[in-house]
Amino acid sequence: MVKHIVLFAFKDENKQENLLKAKEMLEALVDSVPSLKSMEVGLNFSKESRAMDLSIVTTFDDKEGLELYANHPKHLEVVKFIKSVVSESKVSDYII
Repeated sequence: MVKHIVLFAFKDENKQENLLKAKEMLEALVDSVPSLKSMEVGLNFSKESRAMDLSIVTTFDDKEGLELYANHPKHLEVVKFIKSVVSESKVSDYII
């Protein structure tokens, strides 16, 4: 099994609106991308300066499933939106 974790820092402009839209778009991928086995989308409540605004934790059967997800047209639509509203992101991929 593969875990794919991404953390996002959003730009200040329309931040709350963009966070909620991104969360909704990401959660919709569970029904749209067959290789995506599960997804958790979390909105941050920490006030620490190192905190990120939104996190996703996804699972796939294998690396190929992650690659299929990464290139799926519905995922690419979400990526396009998120890239326009975030200032930074971090990723971690690992096998469990």
